[in-house]
Amino acid sequence: MPRNPNKFGGGAQTNRNGLHFEQTTSLNDALIYAGFQIRNQYDVYDNDKLIGYSVNKSKFSTVFLKNHNIDYSQYNSKRWDPDEAFVNLENRTVYIIEKKFQQCSGSVDEKLSTFPFKKREYEHLLTPINFDIVYIYLFSSDWFDNAKYKDYFDYMDEQNCPYFFDTLPLEALGL
Repeated sequence: MPRNPNKFGGGAQTNRNGLHFEQTTSLNDALIYAGFQIRNQYDVYDNDKLIGYSVNKSKFSTVFLKNHNIDYSQYNSKRWDPDEAFVNLENRTVYIIEKKFQQCSGSVDEKLSTFPFKKREYEHLLTPINFDIVYIYLFSSDWFDNAKYKDYFDYMDEQNCPYFFDTLPLEALGL
């Protein structure tokens, strides 16, 4: 018997629903669709020029930071695993992309205002290699494109934290 997806989130299905949203908003897919090439799983090329790296989750630490001889534990007390990250070599900026999917009330509301702390932690990690950080939210519009989040969005605007609904324009990554 086929399983019906949990459309409402929460409980044991939270990760599964969030993962589905994350899979349907793949940075690599967007880059490929826009004409970039992904080589060696992470390297992003424009024609034959390496322009950056697309790393997600633990690969941010195990690939990008490790390749730059950065041990996260020397800078942070825990490892931070972004949903997606794009390292733009041309403007020396790391774009941390956090994706938020929600279809019912839950704890995500409290998490929305934590980005200044997380940005600070990423800044600590990148200090030795002199990369800037941009922290970006990508929201599912079904839930978040709602007036009840206006205060959050106002705060994000004040703190220069870009946010988008459903689709992340590649211009937001300096491309």
